[in-house]
Amino acid sequence: MRILHVDTATEWRGGQNQIVLTAEGQVTLGHHVKIFANKRGELAARASMASLPGHPATVGRGDLSWQTVRAIGEAVRVFLPNVIHVHESHGLLGALLGARRITPRPRVVASRRVDFSLRFLSRLKYGRTDRVLAVSRAVREVLISSGVRAEKVVLVHEGVKDRQPEKGGRDALRALGIPAGAPVVGNVAQLVDHKDHATLLRAAAIVLKAKPECRFLICGDGPLKAELVSLTAALGISDRVIFAGFRSDLDALIPCLDLFCLSSHLEGLGTSVLDAMCFSRPVVATRAGGIPDAVVDGKTGRLAPPRDHEALARALGETLDSSQTLARYGAAGRESFLKDFTREVMVQATLRAYV
Repeated sequence: MRILHVDTATEWRGGQNQIVLTAEGQVTLGHHVKIFANKRGELAARASMASLPGHPATVGRGDLSWQTVRAIGEAVRVFLPNVIHVHESHGLLGALLGARRITPRPRVVASRRVDFSLRFLSRLKYGRTDRVLAVSRAVREVLISSGVRAEKVVLVHEGVKDRQPEKGGRDALRALGIPAGAPVVGNVAQLVDHKDHATLLRAAAIVLKAKPECRFLICGDGPLKAELVSLTAALGISDRVIFAGFRSDLDALIPCLDLFCLSSHLEGLGTSVLDAMCFSRPVVATRAGGIPDAVVDGKTGRLAPPRDHEALARALGETLDSSQTLARYGAAGRESFLKDFTREVMVQATLRAYV
C-alpha cells in the first residue's frame, strides 16, 4: 500500500509524533510511506531524522490556502498514493481535491485528535472524507454530534512505543533540586489553557499542607509559564513546585515519578498518560475528553472532574497515602498499555480503518 501522510502545521505537537510512529510502523510492515510536511516545521526534520521519506513543501495559512492545495495536489500526483491520511484540518481541502485528479482515486482518511466541535468549513471537509479516525470515544462523539456520519467515524486509539526506562533519572531529579526520598508528582504537558495547570497547582497547595515533603515536577513550556509561576508564588508553594521546561530525558524522568498527573479540561486522549502507563507509573487525571479511555477509575488510576482542584487534591492525596495502591495502579496501567495503547496496536487499527 502507498500511503501519503499530510500535516501542514509549523509547530511540533504530540499529534505529529503520532504521525512519525504510525509511519515507522507502516514501513516496518512493508508499506510505501511518504510524509508531506511544512518545510518550515519540525515534522519535516523529525521525519528525516527517522529516515522516513518526506515531501517538505511551502504551504500557506488557513483552510483555503491555494498554495497549500496546490502543493498537496502535486505530492499526490507524483507519489500516486492508495491512501491520503491527513492529520489536521488545514490539509484536508488539498487532499480531497488532489484525490480527484488521479485514477484510481485514493481514499482520503482524516485523523481527529481534539475534542472541539467542528466549525462549518471543517464539518464540510470531514464529511467528504472516506474515514475519520477518532483517537478516543469522546472525540468520536463530538464528530458525530458535529454532523459527521457515524458509520464513517472509526475509533483508533493513539499509541506509543513500548520501551525500557533510561538511566539517569534520579540524578536529573537531584539536579532539579528534588531531595532524595521525596515523593514526586509529575506532569508533562504544554503550558497552555486546555492543559489547565492552574487546577493542578491549586490541588498541589492542598496536598502539600498534609504532605509537605512532596514535590511537584512540571515538564513542558508554553505561553502561560509566567502566569503559572506567579500563581505558584501566590499559593505559597514555589519551593515545592519545579518548572523544568522542555525535557529531552523524559524516558529517564517519568520512571522515577511516584505519581503522574494530567489536569486537562479538554483532551483528545493524552499521550503523556500513555507514557506514564508504559513505565508502570500510577496516574491521577481529570475525566476530560478521551482520558477515561486510558485511565479506568479505581483500576489503573484515579479520575477527578475537570476544573475541580479539591477533588483532584483528594485523589492525589488518597493515592499517595498507600504504597500498595500506587503499585497496583502502576501494574494495571502497564497491563492496559500493552493490550490497547502500543504503537503496534495503533498501526494495525489504522491500517484496518483504511479499507
